[in-house]
Amino acid sequence: MPAKTGAEYIERLKNANNNIYIHGERVDDPTTHPAFKNVIQSMAKLYDKQYEKPEKMLYTSPQTGDKVGMTFYRPESIEDLIKRREAIQEWARLSGGMMGRSPDYLNAEVMAMGVANDLFAEADPMFAENAKNYYDYARENDISLTHTLIHPQVNREKAQHEQKDANVALHLVEERSDGIIVDGARLLATQGGITDEILVFPSTVKKAGELDDPYSLAFVVPNNTDGLKFISRESFDYGRNEWDHPLSSRFEEGDAIVYFDHVFVPWEKVFVCGNSSICNRTFQETNAVVHMSHQVVAKNIVKTEFVLGVILSVMEAIGIDKFQHVMDKGTEVMLILENMKSHLFKAEHNAKLDRWGTMTPDFEALNAARNWYPRVYPRMTEILRILGASGMMGIPTEADFHHEEIGPLIDRALQSKNLHGYDRVKLFRLAWDVTMSAFGNRQTHYEYYFFGDPVKMGMTYFDQFDKEPMKNYVEDFLKNIKPSKTDLSRV
Repeated sequence: MPAKTGAEYIERLKNANNNIYIHGERVDDPTTHPAFKNVIQSMAKLYDKQYEKPEKMLYTSPQTGDKVGMTFYRPESIEDLIKRREAIQEWARLSGGMMGRSPDYLNAEVMAMGVANDLFAEADPMFAENAKNYYDYARENDISLTHTLIHPQVNREKAQHEQKDANVALHLVEERSDGIIVDGARLLATQGGITDEILVFPSTVKKAGELDDPYSLAFVVPNNTDGLKFISRESFDYGRNEWDHPLSSRFEEGDAIVYFDHVFVPWEKVFVCGNSSICNRTFQETNAVVHMSHQVVAKNIVKTEFVLGVILSVMEAIGIDKFQHVMDKGTEVMLILENMKSHLFKAEHNAKLDRWGTMTPDFEALNAARNWYPRVYPRMTEILRILGASGMMGIPTEADFHHEEIGPLIDRALQSKNLHGYDRVKLFRLAWDVTMSAFGNRQTHYEYYFFGDPVKMGMTYFDQFDKEPMKNYVEDFLKNIKPSKTDLSRV
């Protein structure tokens, strides 16, 4: 079947009856529930965009001839890679890059896993075939995915098998002739419950050992599978209008604890079963981490453009754009943007075909970008908050402007250099929702931990960096320095 529309996405969610809990209640229909209905409408717009710009967002399936989503595309040339990235950025622009888990993130992962599937065959050829078949299935049915890969934070000093309650984390309970039974909790599924299916993968920031084999799993199941529960955090969509909450009223993705209560997974949906070695190598050896990072860097460029646009608009609105220290802060964000663009350009134009024939970006550039962005995004929002100053607090609601008595007063009182009070406050409410609202603070926290603990990621980056050429350069440089009198190194 061809790529789905927004209406089809909504209808699937209505019919799925996913087991979602929020605010102490079970959700009967997420498409009408206050915590989910607005982000579901935003997700629907992503799918509708595929038909509004089919030349950018769709391509012909090699399997069926149907038009399918470009974000599932397997690139075979640099031009293909750029074509897929342009589709990614079309989606990102709808939210200003504020939807970090839009479907393209996992579409890239499923593509990589499905093509570079022979790693899974180490345990059983069936698992490699499963990965290949799932890519075809997800692409042809335009499956939307959430995912979970983090164990509960019980005692971080210990491995999973050493925990006091070793069964709290998702683990293998039983292997049967028709599939496996799994039980336990996983964190933290963004868009949990508002997608078609959930992909379970291990976190590889901390490698698992053989004693953690029962926790080393990779599989996919529909979100309405018996025993599967999504326990959503408090919603940051407070039911306010778009004027008052321009981002949180539309793009609040939500995050959920996922509980697998003795869930059955058929063998055809299993990719890894009780094998820590394969789990540890999955993202790297299938190049999934490369293609996912490509999506993330492309999205973060759009996000940086959006935040920079808000910063520049605030500067101009209140007439601070000619002050030296203000211009310097604007320059700081401009440099972040251009650095991100440079990383992406290098990644795409240094791309090479991998051994499966997939054009794969240069991971050195993407790895640097994905390690750097969590460190600079908080600075970007800090700059916006500093420049907005007290104006970030003096922001009435739209209803105040429509009040017969006080409306004209605040429109006059809150005017700016080039905007009426109404339009100035509208801008500042956007700046507030980027930085200081619950939604904005979640964005900053989310970007900081996007790929895991930035410190652990930095340690991994440091360990894997090829240091020898730089050290050898300095060693050779020192060898060429001639002693003035006595070579002290020989004394």
